[in-house]
Amino acid sequence: MDYIVKKLNKIKESGLYRELKYIETAQSPRVKINGKNFILLGSNNYLGLCNDKRLKKAAIDAINKYGVGSGGSRLTTGSYDIHKQLEEKIAAFKNTEASIVFNTGYMTNVGIISSICNKDWVIFSDKLNHASIVDGCLLSRAKLIRYKHCDMNDLSYKVNKFKGINNLIVTDGVFSMDGDIAPLEDIVKIARRQNIMTMVDDAHAAGVLGENGSGTASYFNVDGKIDIMMGTLSKSAASEGGYAAGKRNLIDYLKNSARSFIYSTSISPSAIAVSIKALEIIENDTVRRLQLLDLSNWLKIKLKTMGFDIPNTKTPIIPIIVGAEDKTVEFSKRLLQECIYIPAIRPPSVPKGTSRLRISLMATHSKEDLNEVLIKLESIGKELNIIGGYHA
Repeated sequence: MDYIVKKLNKIKESGLYRELKYIETAQSPRVKINGKNFILLGSNNYLGLCNDKRLKKAAIDAINKYGVGSGGSRLTTGSYDIHKQLEEKIAAFKNTEASIVFNTGYMTNVGIISSICNKDWVIFSDKLNHASIVDGCLLSRAKLIRYKHCDMNDLSYKVNKFKGINNLIVTDGVFSMDGDIAPLEDIVKIARRQNIMTMVDDAHAAGVLGENGSGTASYFNVDGKIDIMMGTLSKSAASEGGYAAGKRNLIDYLKNSARSFIYSTSISPSAIAVSIKALEIIENDTVRRLQLLDLSNWLKIKLKTMGFDIPNTKTPIIPIIVGAEDKTVEFSKRLLQECIYIPAIRPPSVPKGTSRLRISLMATHSKEDLNEVLIKLESIGKELNIIGGYHA
């Protein structure tokens, strides 16, 4: 235990210690924490569906029909008819032949990569890919080559230098800490020219980008050109779970090979029912998605005008780059004192020296709430010498 205590103290001394904050209400623009009301600006509930009456009814109806637990793993007794319905709906949503649902997005990425790749493979991975992608690569024992973030020249150079017999290019569709979008058109060109398999993690794009909210492949008009489409049901879909979508042979292989699928009790029927209903809403509610993107662009412009360092985001994820870990934590704490919850993101979630406040918007946020936040961001930002003044 002395070793653990020393490691924990080191985390605290470096400004990387994190504490849990317990929300007492549904994920909404305003939430209650420790009995106080806060404006929430850090949720992945992009479309504001977490407290939607239609989804709650779907969950209740499923509980009344199926009960609360799934009772087993998918390959034993844990597969229900609505699991099949959801997987068929995801395949249609992602314009693929078939899909398979895992318990979480993390388990999906780890399961896909570690079951397909082995020590004979070379994986080309964007340097800012999610930790679950990196862990899947490491578990596979493949040779891991990381290319500069969204840098197609670097990817081409490294493919030419390190390409093996079996190869995979894997990238986030939308990068969760930066809000920017991977250049899928260029990735597809490189992959096809070099006969390389492709995989895209669309966790933060589904529901937000593309025709009917189907994600980055649709956004770039490369539907059917990505070998493995991965996504989650815990963000825009306001449920839980992850999925892989692609050719039927690929999905059948994952069902029989992905350890994180085979050896886990399946998701409860109520969560599956919520996912089905959420995808129906996402496909048909274009107005909600466009409102979200318009609101995101409006807020980004306001923050840039104030002088904050905002990366080239085109999504509801809007990072305010602060740099130093201690100043980022202080900024977040000061906002909490003003009943505004914007998480401080530090290494290892982001590279050292790029600590940030990660704003993520919901379609249900109001400009009234956001104007209140802008006033506090400007005031505290100036006090901490992060910005100068606001010139509207």
